[in-house]
Amino acid sequence: MTNALYRLGRLAARRPWRVIGAWLVISIMVIGASSAFGRQLVDSFGAPGLDSTEAVELLSRAQSDQAGVGAMVVVAPVEADVDFFTSPDAVAGLSAVHQELSTLDAPVAVVDPVELLAAGTDAAVAAGAVSPDGRVAVIRLQYPVLEELTFADFERLDDTVAETRSDLAAASVPLQVELGGELSDQFADAEPSPHMAIGLIAAIVVLLVAFGSVVAMGLPIGVALFGLVVGLSSMTLINHLIDIPAWTPDLASMIGLGVGIDYALFLVTRHREHLARGLSVAESAGLAVATAGQAVIFAGGTVVIAILGLAVAGVPFVTAAGVATSVIVAIMVLAAITVLPALLGLAGPWINRLGIHRRGNTAGQVGAGWERWGRHVSNHALAYAVGVTVLLLALTAPVLAIRLGAPDQGTLPESRTERQAYDLVAEGFGPGANGPLIVAVDITDDVTVVEPLMAAIAADPGVVGVAPPAIDAEAGVAAIVAFPTTSPQDDATVTTIERLRAEVLPSVLADSPASAHVGGQAATLADLADKVSERLPWFMAAVIGLSFVLLTVVFRSILVPLKAAVLNLLSIGAGFGVLVMVFQWGWGMSLIGLEATVPIISFIPLFMFALLFGLSMDYEVFLLSRIREEYLVSGDNDTSVINGIATTARVITSAALIMISVFGAFVFGTSPTIKMFGLGLAVAIFVDATIVRIVLVPATMKLMGDANWWMPSWLDRLLPTVDIEGVGAIEELSTSLEADAESATPSERVPATATR
Repeated sequence: MTNALYRLGRLAARRPWRVIGAWLVISIMVIGASSAFGRQLVDSFGAPGLDSTEAVELLSRAQSDQAGVGAMVVVAPVEADVDFFTSPDAVAGLSAVHQELSTLDAPVAVVDPVELLAAGTDAAVAAGAVSPDGRVAVIRLQYPVLEELTFADFERLDDTVAETRSDLAAASVPLQVELGGELSDQFADAEPSPHMAIGLIAAIVVLLVAFGSVVAMGLPIGVALFGLVVGLSSMTLINHLIDIPAWTPDLASMIGLGVGIDYALFLVTRHREHLARGLSVAESAGLAVATAGQAVIFAGGTVVIAILGLAVAGVPFVTAAGVATSVIVAIMVLAAITVLPALLGLAGPWINRLGIHRRGNTAGQVGAGWERWGRHVSNHALAYAVGVTVLLLALTAPVLAIRLGAPDQGTLPESRTERQAYDLVAEGFGPGANGPLIVAVDITDDVTVVEPLMAAIAADPGVVGVAPPAIDAEAGVAAIVAFPTTSPQDDATVTTIERLRAEVLPSVLADSPASAHVGGQAATLADLADKVSERLPWFMAAVIGLSFVLLTVVFRSILVPLKAAVLNLLSIGAGFGVLVMVFQWGWGMSLIGLEATVPIISFIPLFMFALLFGLSMDYEVFLLSRIREEYLVSGDNDTSVINGIATTARVITSAALIMISVFGAFVFGTSPTIKMFGLGLAVAIFVDATIVRIVLVPATMKLMGDANWWMPSWLDRLLPTVDIEGVGAIEELSTSLEADAESATPSERVPATATR
């Protein structure tokens, strides 16, 4: 593999336009196919075997409107003394809003509050169309199932509401019109986040400081952006095979940009080292791909495997998001070992030009500084190991109080129309009206069970009211809509759902052949949280076990992989702990634009664990591969650890700063989901690359001594040999190349002083 990668890198550097041209053709084909045949990404939070999923399936079988996605347009008089019971002008304005909404094609049903008011105020209140005080009216729109909708459906509704609001203002009709409901939850934040640009700018600054050259900085940025465009374009094509959630592009952009820049950073750094030794550009690029490129392949492969491991969780939409993200990571790896050496060939001896400052011997000074740090940690290994472990355990402790769930629209900024609609509904109807429960009843063999079910549900202390049932006798399905007394994200709502399933419904159906299932968005998210809690330990065990095996094969050690797994768990735990402190406990939430405390979104722990375990392994591989390389030469564990830190710490910290910048920029987005991902990933990477990788790893390796590299002889014989950076093959190749360097033409060589 080493020789093949060397030839690949050298060929790309010598024939750059052929490689770049081939990639351009591929990218044009992918982008063109995506534009012509791509399928819109949508969110679907169901999972097989959940009671809420069975409710949706039952309603879908009956082609019930309740099987789809709901939206609501909330209308309220601006003047405090006006209500829909006594003001004909307010009713006329409400009628105008309904007429505009009735022109939309997508909704399968639109509830008219004016028609219900004409039947009597009691009828309007009973149907949940007008609040008991007459101050708030709700026009409910029912859409088909999510898979049949696109962002354009939401956009048309949003535009219609905005136009209606403007028309009322122009006609001096004092009505407030706001848009909320499930459709807004799914599509309001579906467009790509602009915060990626902030992370990109921060990455540019870090690379400029690290390389001191505009050209060297531009190469990783260019490769990452190119890979990101191809990867994101492929998502709508992959969506034909597996339903990818609409929030995936934001997450994939974070991961793709971070790993793409990091992988290119490692390769460019190694390339410049080889140039400093006098190698020609092509030979240096080939050698960089054969060494750092091999580590990039292994590290990227580890990330991909960890993300694909999400399939173990058994949550389809999480698996789909993992597949899409892993495709982008794989594209970044391919771009790093093909496009980047081609760009290195084009840059030639100019890679260190356009410097922003005089570097002098900065690299040597920084290496000496990290060497002194490594010796300092080595001399105080026990104190650092104990102190840092206690700190990480303290950061991880809040995980014991983690509460999985989902934020509702009441946590959005007050300027958002969804938040204003939520507040109006909660004020007029109670908080539970924002998250109704839909009880789907199979009445094929017993239609008489509907009335007693309604009475039992209405009598539950967690239910404030029940709407008249929708009965489809031909399909044998009834839909009962119940309104909880508490908001969708409240723990009490989950308790109500559990009580309905465990006590209320069985008490009525005990002697009946009918069956009932509790659905609705609140029930779906509660079921999903339970599913994640159940599957998370199995998923963690699968990822940790696989990574242990891979690291055992690579580093020929038992203790090193075991230590890596434990330390990665500590850094991930710290990230989870900070999420609990900020999002659940509200510590510093205003700093990130969070309006209220929220539970941790149920699927985030799954995804974060996979991503962070894979990314942490990146740094572990790059650090330990250099330490092991030193150990194989010297046989001195302490010296190898110090030298490994001295030669890799600068690159690892630069790479981590880029990741932190990219992830951190998304903390200031509007979606709580992306905020959580951004903060959790940024904190965990910061902890991993600083506290863990630069302090705890050298301290523990010092304490374990030569036992770090212990491997039972019988196991060593069984395991295949993997040379992650091709050290054995590269030694002969590097010696030969250095001998040939003197014969290279001046245009092919870069003076050693140019890279210092």
